Amino acid sequence: MNILMLSSTFPYPPTKGGTHVRTFNLLKHLAQNHVVTLLTQRSPDITDEEVTALSKWVHELKIFQRPVSAAGGIPGKLCRFGQFLLNGTPPNVQGLHHPTVQSWLDQAVASGQFDAITCEHSVNEIFVRPQWQSQSLPHQSAPLRTVVDIHSSVYGTCKNQLETQTSEHWWRDRLNLPLLNRYERRYCQKFSQIVVTTPDDQQQIQAFNPQANIAIIPNGVDFTDFPYRTADPGGHRLIFIGAMDNNANIDAVRFFSREVFPRVRQQYPEATLDLVGSRPVPEVLELAQMPGITVTGRVPSMAEYLHRSTVCVVPMRTGFGIKNKTLEAMAAGVPVVGSDRGLEGLAVDGAGVPLRALRANHIEEYLVAISRLFTEPQLRKQISREGRSLIEQDYTWEQAGRRYEAAVLGAQ
Repeated sequence: MNILMLSSTFPYPPTKGGTHVRTFNLLKHLAQNHVVTLLTQRSPDITDEEVTALSKWVHELKIFQRPVSAAGGIPGKLCRFGQFLLNGTPPNVQGLHHPTVQSWLDQAVASGQFDAITCEHSVNEIFVRPQWQSQSLPHQSAPLRTVVDIHSSVYGTCKNQLETQTSEHWWRDRLNLPLLNRYERRYCQKFSQIVVTTPDDQQQIQAFNPQANIAIIPNGVDFTDFPYRTADPGGHRLIFIGAMDNNANIDAVRFFSREVFPRVRQQYPEATLDLVGSRPVPEVLELAQMPGITVTGRVPSMAEYLHRSTVCVVPMRTGFGIKNKTLEAMAAGVPVVGSDRGLEGLAVDGAGVPLRALRANHIEEYLVAISRLFTEPQLRKQISREGRSLIEQDYTWEQAGRRYEAAVLGAQ
């Protein structure tokens, strides 16, 4: 099968973030059995070495320069909102569109060059024309397969931020909410296959398009990068992992560092908190001034930091979709204390389910859960073992790749 994968994010190296790691690993699996062309965009920070490395994984790497960001300031924002109101496409999606890319894609489809087109993240939907899902191709008996891999519902995320009062710009998001509803409802109609990562997102997308063929395909973990730890370090060392320029992560670490961690230190004065992840913004860097908190920036091995930690906290208050950080911590054997958002899509507790993580959504719940893990080595051992077992059973990239291939082929 000839497959074209669209990814406005240059998905290499996969360690850069959630979109990178998911796109790269799904691409790697598809390329084992199919002829894969990757159409992507290059920003100034992408090196020639990274281009060369990524090109080895695909049949053809088609690169376009990423469009220049629109002008900022109040006039620019008002102009972009006006365009959103009129054309129904969010500014961050519209900003990725380029006539040269669209022209190349239109010609490729018209010539019947591909059997399937996948959008790796919903922002790439802008390049896919509605008529393609039923279009007969030259010299081909079946219509073109069009697939969108929705990493998280943009409407659901915005709605959740407003409900939990974690929105950075309340008035903007309140105005955007009905527009995002209209936008997501519209673009979900034009694909022959929709992929989501969690049941929550499936429910949201199914409401937008009751007739849609939706497959739930969660993320996975590379056990080479996240091996199971050889020993329990004990102690009172907390860790949070994730890209530190991501809004949901910024909100999570600021909430935990300011509201929860000082209370932990009252009970355990020697407790530490490592905030580990690339590109920390000033709001994260300033947290290092608080007693016991270290902001590392990017590190050579996330697993090394995990292995020497007692507990991994995932105090997400917003952001839909399955969390790589939770999967990676569980794979590494580190007990997790996470919120409903941090544990989304994972069977970690409840009737008939082995205890694989501790759940906390409020300050007192975090304090109780962390204290239990600090003081009960047998509980740490149980959760470590059960968490790793879950990842091995259900959350490998090999499993995700096979299910994604089935979705692209129409066999899901």
